[in-house]
Amino acid sequence: MSNTHKLDMHTKDKSRENFEKLKALFPNAVTETVKDGKIVHAIDKDILMQEINAEVVEGKDERYQFTWPEKKKAVLLANAPTTKTLRPCRDESVNFDSTKNLYIEGDNLEVLKLLQETYLGKVKMIYIDPPYNTGKDSFVYDDKRTTSAEEYKDMAATDEDGNLVYDFRGNAESNGYFHTDWLNMMYPRLRLARDLLTDDGVIFISIDDNEQENLKKICNEVFGEDNFVAQIVLENDPRARPYGAIATTHEYIIIYLKNAENELYQLIDNDKDFDYQDEYGGFDLYELRNRNIAFNITNRPNLFYPFYLNPFNHDKNGLYQIDLEYHPDWIEVFPAKSNNVQTVWRWGKEKAKANLNSILFGKKNSSNGFQIVKKYREKTYSIHTVLNEKIYYTDRGTLELKSIFSNKLFDFPKTINLLNLLLKLSSKSNDIILDFFSGSATTAHAVMQLNAEDKGKRQFIMVQLPETTDEDSEAYKAGYKNICEIGKERIRRAGKKILQENSLTENDLDIGFRVLKLDTTNMKDVYYTPAQYQRSLLDNLENNIKEDRSPEDLLFQVLLDLGVELSGSIASESIGGKTVFNVENNYCTACFDTDLTDAVITEIAKKQPVYAVFRDMSFNSDSVGANVEQIFKTYSPNTKIMVL
Repeated sequence: MSNTHKLDMHTKDKSRENFEKLKALFPNAVTETVKDGKIVHAIDKDILMQEINAEVVEGKDERYQFTWPEKKKAVLLANAPTTKTLRPCRDESVNFDSTKNLYIEGDNLEVLKLLQETYLGKVKMIYIDPPYNTGKDSFVYDDKRTTSAEEYKDMAATDEDGNLVYDFRGNAESNGYFHTDWLNMMYPRLRLARDLLTDDGVIFISIDDNEQENLKKICNEVFGEDNFVAQIVLENDPRARPYGAIATTHEYIIIYLKNAENELYQLIDNDKDFDYQDEYGGFDLYELRNRNIAFNITNRPNLFYPFYLNPFNHDKNGLYQIDLEYHPDWIEVFPAKSNNVQTVWRWGKEKAKANLNSILFGKKNSSNGFQIVKKYREKTYSIHTVLNEKIYYTDRGTLELKSIFSNKLFDFPKTINLLNLLLKLSSKSNDIILDFFSGSATTAHAVMQLNAEDKGKRQFIMVQLPETTDEDSEAYKAGYKNICEIGKERIRRAGKKILQENSLTENDLDIGFRVLKLDTTNMKDVYYTPAQYQRSLLDNLENNIKEDRSPEDLLFQVLLDLGVELSGSIASESIGGKTVFNVENNYCTACFDTDLTDAVITEIAKKQPVYAVFRDMSFNSDSVGANVEQIFKTYSPNTKIMVL
């Protein structure tokens, strides 16, 4: 009978469930081994133990793996806490109080760590154009292999103007750690980046032949090879370099999803003509079968099931009636094999059931067999794995930059058209976009441009190390001492240009950005972790705040610790002559002034914030400090009181 199902006759396989949980949490710990003559997936114990250990774990068992010198230290570096903080810079910002965009100056490894609490699982799209390791670029940041994690914390120095400077060094091919240095630089950053992505998030990485192979391998570990989408060949210079027998004209864009059960968005073609028509209009047909053999019966068994097709009933378009229930004389249809790998459907059984004979149908294939297809009415199209249109050429990116600055300030910038394409594939309105090798800030420019086109509210976070410009460069001669100055000025000018070209106002389009700069901790000699952060107001501690730090510096430290988005609304008011900050409509109220009285504390408590933050030296007497908890208990008993 059609409603009869076999009993499983066993309880749930908890081992398999636990394996899948570990695989989701630690995709880099999944490896291959041989059992009973067959290759099976297994958990690499040594890597798993490394993930949950604060010390380097040793292991000697042979296995399939990709490794390099000091890889385990790279894991430790990714997992190690940071003592750094982000300090706001109003003078270099645009629309500081209203913008949702961020421009962060500093080592992206430290910045990515600081963003973990606040932006965990919130970033929809990441694009990076990291150093390609050509043998001529300087990219080895303070996390160089000769420096311990402890020593690394405070290595940044300042120049005569008080700006942070970093230890750059070239990575010449003669260096015995040529590939190792690059891998140890990229690996921890990608691990941290993955955690920031939404469940349906995607990362795009530009690279060339120098490290393409290694990048793909570490991405397979970090994101999971099942989540690989494509490797796009980008023709960026058709003239190439006329040296040798083969002239290189291309580079690559490697794409990974956070979770491959999600898909990229298809692009809209308003002029598209459909191949089929029904009473509702035009449509095209696409196979329900997932042609990507990475998704197969082994790792997606729930997507493998039969349809039943009625060979005696089809419409004018050659579409056959189908069902998920067995019928006598109907034909059973499973997804076909590809390269002897049993593929699966794109949809689960419940979704398929809801769309039978409305969106899903059967159709004859070229070999006179049958396949399951879905009607597709959207005017969409897929991009190809080779992008060779002129709009993506590097010289176009150079011209775009020159149109803003009137001279060449940056080598090999990506085009706005390329970033626009990637944004359309991966983002919708209100999504957060991250670029932590932001360079000339093409990504920020593209975000603003696309928002202007589709009235979107996408937010960007740009992260760039303030690498100094060469004294002989046009950028330096034009007054730009480091790359960050170029990026910030580009955003300022591009924003104004986009407003003019689209007849928009700043109320229509966010062209602003908050500048935040990485710096050493606000605290003297001690770093308070979130667990240590909350303490009794009765503790009479010495002043532990550095003298050069402003109340707004302290506020942004609080935002980081509380996990409040750094673009959140900030208002300030004077209560009893004291400055009181209000973040996100009373989510957090903070006052870092001294000599606070009972009256001031009472007015703050009446606002009933979720968090109230003070300095441990804020109160003008011990009695005021002792009364704080009672005052809040009276006016706002649910408020969490915290002190710096």
